[in-house]
Amino acid sequence: MIKTIIEPFKIKSVEPIKFTTAEYRRRILKEAYYNLFLVKAEDVLIDLLTDLGTAAMSSKQWAAIMDGDESYAGSKSFFKFEEVVKRLTGFRYIIPTHQGRAAEKILFTIAGGKGKVIPNNTHFDTTRANAEFSGAEAVDLPVPLALETDKYGDFKGDIDLEKLDDLIKRTGKEQIPFCMLTLTNNSVGGQPVSMKNIRDTRELLNSYEIPLILDACRFAENAYFIKLREPGYSGKTVEEIAHEMFSYADGCTMSAKKDALVNIGGFLALNDGNLAEKARSLLIMTEGFPTYGGLAGRDLDAIAQGLAEVLDEDYLKYRIRSVEYFGDKLLREGVPVLVPTGGHAVFLDASRFLPHLPARMYPGQALAAELYLEGGIRSVEIGSVMFGKETDGVFKGAPLELVRLAIPRRVYTQSHIDFAAEIIIEVFKRREKIPGYRITYEPPYLRHFTAHFEPTEN
Repeated sequence: MIKTIIEPFKIKSVEPIKFTTAEYRRRILKEAYYNLFLVKAEDVLIDLLTDLGTAAMSSKQWAAIMDGDESYAGSKSFFKFEEVVKRLTGFRYIIPTHQGRAAEKILFTIAGGKGKVIPNNTHFDTTRANAEFSGAEAVDLPVPLALETDKYGDFKGDIDLEKLDDLIKRTGKEQIPFCMLTLTNNSVGGQPVSMKNIRDTRELLNSYEIPLILDACRFAENAYFIKLREPGYSGKTVEEIAHEMFSYADGCTMSAKKDALVNIGGFLALNDGNLAEKARSLLIMTEGFPTYGGLAGRDLDAIAQGLAEVLDEDYLKYRIRSVEYFGDKLLREGVPVLVPTGGHAVFLDASRFLPHLPARMYPGQALAAELYLEGGIRSVEIGSVMFGKETDGVFKGAPLELVRLAIPRRVYTQSHIDFAAEIIIEVFKRREKIPGYRITYEPPYLRHFTAHFEPTEN
């Protein structure tokens, strides 16, 4: 029986990568203040920092780019893009933006504000930052199983409905402009949300007349997990499952730089005409005219093509299995990995990987730095650097201390993944010697992007 899952594509163009020495990487990391966001891409061997905008586009997407219409108003590229998004999501009003966080910024500016509360299964970094910048409170309501990294569950991305109901009763429905669901749930390991949970969330919100907004940047991966794991969906196509997911919502934000397989772009989609009109007014001030929204026409064409390609089930089978393959290699060597692996990344549990480092010493940051020093692997901390806080001298760590190894779409081969796994295993063998870190500089928002660090004694 043949078990190997091959890439459902041929490689047509290649880009060289730079090999470096351990001494060189040590100097580079120190010059970057031990923050991998500040390391130049050319000094990275395998870049697993993010799957955001890092996909390899297809020949058909490049062909679509050549057909892009760069008219300022009424571009034919926009209408092609709008038709594809409407057909996929069913939403009435489609507002292009240059990426997902721009859609979030517009949405929270017009619907958030001081005193407002935004529940979510788990907000990711820019979602939380945009909510809080508007003055609103971002509340995470993951199911308890989501915080147990060593326990398996089919849908650990679900929102906790009892806690959501309790929050609405305590807060008052008038203070909650909408509830969000992040598909898949990035901050807890890229875990999927079940159709039942989406449907039950919709029913609960209906009883309070509260809208539901999806963060749909990985909608196709979530739909494929539903097809694989949820009873009653194995015979449905991913497109049919996606249609049902969107049918329970009143709108969505979308970073096209993920499941639309492009390097730039996003959109805000809504059913509420009044809200859409406010969004378009803000769009003109911050992004551009409503038929381009900060994007070149060629990018709108590439998104339209990418949204068709991401629904290909051969691609999704390869995508999900290749991430699982990476996680399985690590698990066999005893490396603490959040299980099951998600759709877009392998998440190392830094608190179990480096048990000698408390949250205050940022074990995720320490582990990410060590992976770069060992083999030029760039990853990202999702823990107390990204989500921890210190208020009046009291430190509050994040609920999970993770290191995310996000796999760019259609970029790396199996040998790249095998190499990355070998590097992680080597680091795991000498884990007791890895030092903690302290922050020496941080900005007021999204500190993980630009903060400075230094290693400290354990």
